[in-house]
Amino acid sequence: MSVTTAIDTYSADRGEQANDWKNSILAGLANYIDAGSIVAGSAALALWVETYRLSNDLVGMIGAFGPNAISAGVGAFIGGRLCDLFGRKKIYQYDMLFYAFGMLWLIFAVNAWMIVLGFFLVGLAVGADIPASWSLIAEMAPKGARGKHSGVAQVLWYLGPVVVLLMFLALTPLGLMGARIVFAHLAILAVALTFLRSKMQESQRWLDAQASESARAQPRVGLRDLFTRQHIRSMAFLAGMYVFWNLWAGTNGFFFPYILRTVGDQSQAMSVAIQAGSFLIGMLSIWLIFMRWSDRVNQRMMFLVSAIIQVIGMSLLALFPLTLTVAIIHVVLMAVGQGFGAQCFFQLWSSEMFPTLLRSTAQGVMFAIVRILLGIWSFFVPVLTSTGFTTLAWILTAFLLISGIIGFWGAPRNEGKSLEELEAGLA
Repeated sequence: MSVTTAIDTYSADRGEQANDWKNSILAGLANYIDAGSIVAGSAALALWVETYRLSNDLVGMIGAFGPNAISAGVGAFIGGRLCDLFGRKKIYQYDMLFYAFGMLWLIFAVNAWMIVLGFFLVGLAVGADIPASWSLIAEMAPKGARGKHSGVAQVLWYLGPVVVLLMFLALTPLGLMGARIVFAHLAILAVALTFLRSKMQESQRWLDAQASESARAQPRVGLRDLFTRQHIRSMAFLAGMYVFWNLWAGTNGFFFPYILRTVGDQSQAMSVAIQAGSFLIGMLSIWLIFMRWSDRVNQRMMFLVSAIIQVIGMSLLALFPLTLTVAIIHVVLMAVGQGFGAQCFFQLWSSEMFPTLLRSTAQGVMFAIVRILLGIWSFFVPVLTSTGFTTLAWILTAFLLISGIIGFWGAPRNEGKSLEELEAGLA
């Protein structure tokens, strides 16, 4: 090989790698918007309660029907199936416009019902985007780098809350107007993302799978094909692990600033600052641990370590009063543990354990189960908090323990394998 040829090959490889990372980032920005929406709602919750005199029932309803819960589940179920039928691009390119429309209701909200409706519409959009984005990242990532590329999406999931919470800190003097500005930034990003994604290519793996299905003159793969013994077993494992972890994560993500302010007697600014610090530490955990090691080490043991750290961190709130010191230690442990734990592995494993034409459908079904159960649970969080935080803390610790046991028991060993190798094992 001549020097010129070698340089051209190297340049082509560098260009391809850069394009892979660009695609992962554009797809992963769905995580930024999803998590940003959840945390923006959590940071604004206390302001809405004070301004509009919201009851515990209405607070629970906002949490239940928001992007963290029921509406996201419904959106994921519908969007996931459409992704497998019509392609990833058709969904992730346009769902952000629907998201921006939902955000308008939050930006201009003047009562509780506009907030509920806005969050419901936003949740439908982010729910539809998640399976499309996660499938696309896995399908476009090079062999041996799916964990690293999935990690980028998770870093963006943490970046959204960091940006949102820092904006809330800076805009605290503006009160509710500051919250409206934060929601506006998410709406603007969603519109911009629509145009940026329009230049992306459809997943080649999905196109090849569609062509292969047509060439063999097989009936179109349908929802019923998901309910084989093998797929049901995979969904039961993934949903079980992720449901119990999400019952903690959803409660923490949406209600923790509210709990810090009402139970821990902290200021709005301190509550938001602690939450921002948690997500910043989580980003570092993903970058330094998950992205660096998940493609190379025993994922089962990696998951177990993360679960143990989180159980210890959550139990602190059950054992000790919610002082500022306890809150900070809790946040550090939880952020490190969750950074390379369940959320990252759910995205990765759910992309690996199903064939291409059922990948988004399976993710959508599981995401729907998780978020709908979280929505039902959200109705009870304000009531539990008002009767005493210790009980809620023990319940959340138990959720993390159960998630850790399920995850360790069922964790696959897929590190280093291509999607083609994994799909061949499903036949």
